[in-house]
Amino acid sequence: MNANMFDYTPFANLRKGLRGWWLTPPRTGIYRLIAPWAFRHLRFFGAGHVAGGTVAAAAGAICLSYGVYGWAALFLAIAALNLAGGSWYLIAARSASAAA
Repeated sequence: MNANMFDYTPFANLRKGLRGWWLTPPRTGIYRLIAPWAFRHLRFFGAGHVAGGTVAAAAGAICLSYGVYGWAALFLAIAALNLAGGSWYLIAARSASAAA
């Protein structure tokens, strides 16, 4: 068996390959949940989530006005998740730029 397959090293600089790629740039705590390509451009992805949440909220409001409550609930739930994720990205971008 390949022993490297079962080797886990939580440091990005010590390991190459997919696991090393996923851990770059070095992040701490809950910020490891953010995908690396999104973490490198937090403001862009945060603004995209906020824009998508706004569009979904508008679709939910339109569905509410027509009385289609099931679709309205779906769109409003998507809007809430997008707005929460986008604001988290923007807060993380603000705190990262202040620390740097």
